[in-house]
Amino acid sequence: MMQPLQPSQSLEYRHVDVFTREPLSGNGLTVFPDAGSLTAETMQLVTREMRQFESIFLLPTGDTDDTYHVRARVFTMEEELPFAGHPVLGAACVLHERLASGHERAAWTLDLAAGAVRVSTVRRDGWYEATMSQGRPLFGATAGAEFARQILAALNLTEDDLSTGLPLAVVSTGLPYLIVPLASGLERAAIVTPGFEALLAQVGAKFVYVLHVATCEGRTWDNDGRVEDVATGSAAGPVGAYLVQHGLAKASGGELIVHQGRFLGRPSEMRVRVDVEAQGGEIAAVYVGGDVRMVARGSFD
Repeated sequence: MMQPLQPSQSLEYRHVDVFTREPLSGNGLTVFPDAGSLTAETMQLVTREMRQFESIFLLPTGDTDDTYHVRARVFTMEEELPFAGHPVLGAACVLHERLASGHERAAWTLDLAAGAVRVSTVRRDGWYEATMSQGRPLFGATAGAEFARQILAALNLTEDDLSTGLPLAVVSTGLPYLIVPLASGLERAAIVTPGFEALLAQVGAKFVYVLHVATCEGRTWDNDGRVEDVATGSAAGPVGAYLVQHGLAKASGGELIVHQGRFLGRPSEMRVRVDVEAQGGEIAAVYVGGDVRMVARGSFD
């Protein structure tokens, strides 16, 4: 049963659109900046009520000397996630609006189940910019030929759609994605096979991200294939790391734009930077950023 608010309480929220400067585009998000009294069950029910792809709930850390450091919990309509990209960026901009409105720039630390995420924000004329450090990427399994055929069939794709010479590989900066590099077929891609989550689990992936390599445009869905995500910050970092790892994008200074959301009528742009160590050439850190537009505000009684 949902935990009721006391008569004197209300649960405020801010609706924002992430990875866009224009309202009513990009990836929508509800941010609950003061959710300390809610149980996880209530957060899940509230997320379902709002029907955004994800909602984020901010809670005090207990450190009264640092208002720029908060705990955060992210929920989809199905489950809690240990990390997600566009909720972190959107929440940091809401914190900037509430706590640092007199400053052009601010920096934040959000503690999620997957670990602490540092975010920098900049107030612009009508929108905000936010950039988060996703840390050092983890490269997981590479799909074998038989598994690749199964995944492609489950995604309504064929081997002819694959980008030549590139593997299907798992990369994580907080959530493990199976990157599927395509030369064609992005418009046909869809999850058409039941049990897709169990199939991904065979290689240690939580979600799939299909990427048209030439245009750097991607798509992803919930694992039932019912809901397509507009723009996925937790996947943009792995995409950038994957492309740098395979020599398809510049490192240390070059900015990569990952496109998503066109098929939903909400085109979005995610900015990615990948830093490589001077000695050894290993990827040291991945940064993902984008624009955030404030859209609406409200409260639950």
